[in-house]
Amino acid sequence: MSIARNLNLWLTSDGPAVTVERLPGAAAFPPPGVSARLFTLAHGQVGRYRANFRFRFTQCACDPSWYYEDWVVHVSNGRVAHDRFLHGEPDHDVDNRVHLYGGPARRDNR
Repeated sequence: MSIARNLNLWLTSDGPAVTVERLPGAAAFPPPGVSARLFTLAHGQVGRYRANFRFRFTQCACDPSWYYEDWVVHVSNGRVAHDRFLHGEPDHDVDNRVHLYGGPARRDNR
């Protein structure tokens, strides 16, 4: 679970199910907010979370330098086939990618 925490994800088990939530982070965009429930996985299920973020190097307005991260995170509840993340379809798919300069959300066919 420490890997999930390092990714600002919170895992909660409720019997055989696992709920995955995104915790507020330090991204400049999308703006930090409250946690958001991503999905609940039954035993043997896989969830995929996609997001992109814009971060500032400093909190000072005098330095407008940015860097970007584009995430694809797979989470499983229990053991799954070794190639499930790469070749299988997830049971739950959350795509929170945004256009980092405003405008409509970024989507692709992946």
